[in-house]
Amino acid sequence: MMSIFSKIIAGEIPSYKIAENEQFFAFLDIFPLRKGHVLVIPKIEVDKLFDLPTDYLSQMLVFAQPIATAIEKAFKCNRCGISVVGIEVPHAHMHLLPINSANDLNFTQPKLKLSEAELKEVQEKILTQLNLSA
Repeated sequence: MMSIFSKIIAGEIPSYKIAENEQFFAFLDIFPLRKGHVLVIPKIEVDKLFDLPTDYLSQMLVFAQPIATAIEKAFKCNRCGISVVGIEVPHAHMHLLPINSANDLNFTQPKLKLSEAELKEVQEKILTQLNLSA
């Protein structure tokens, strides 16, 4: 059975796409911890991050690097944090979030409920910075 992330990659479920290449797809988390929360996923369906082929693990970070830089430029933060939790969806993924403290990566906090307009605004802020940093 395809994961929800595989359905997003296939275009069966709409998303707020940030970046894509042959191996990876990045999009906004629609239930973010904070504005600027992006998910980075491999296009192959593997449940656990460390079960990915070795070349995917290294290339996933390389793919995420310009996105993290764009997040830092788009949102007032000390840095872009990275988290791998992997419990909520059985498809390897990493979270990129603008953070000011370690607590900003606490996934037990309530999620934001952003409108479609707010999500589009967040997407545009990141894409604008991504284009500048390319």
